[in-house]
Amino acid sequence: MHDRGQTIVVGCLVKNDEGQILMVRHHERGWEFPQGRMEEGESLTDAAHREVFEETGTRIEVGPLAAVWSKLTSPSAVIFTFIARYLEGDLRTSEETPEVGWFTVDDAPALITHPITRDRFRVILDFSGTIPYLTYTTHPYQITGTASLT
Repeated sequence: MHDRGQTIVVGCLVKNDEGQILMVRHHERGWEFPQGRMEEGESLTDAAHREVFEETGTRIEVGPLAAVWSKLTSPSAVIFTFIARYLEGDLRTSEETPEVGWFTVDDAPALITHPITRDRFRVILDFSGTIPYLTYTTHPYQITGTASLT
């Protein structure tokens, strides 16, 4: 969803009962957690459910909001990332995500090549109840500010 020129993105760090993390390989950005643009009329949690299902074929229970990032460089975006629990569904690929899989917390970081995704992953794994808000620019990538929302 675009709001005054700003894209709203929703992502989920999905864990299964074995503690593994659901990752998708995006055709441009490489390995990351499922995420995508919020559509007109959707809530954040509805967008999270839809994006995870579209990209992986799985159903989830959306848990706490774990981080908010603002991309200040054009095209600007606000990225809401939730922690979610896997409920059901067999993994499947999509046009945007040619590979999907479950990975251990130790193995997943090695798959991530994009520096923004690597930082987002680290922040989400460190979630302790306080929601971090981070701002960043691209070209070059740099975190420009941090705050807490709770």
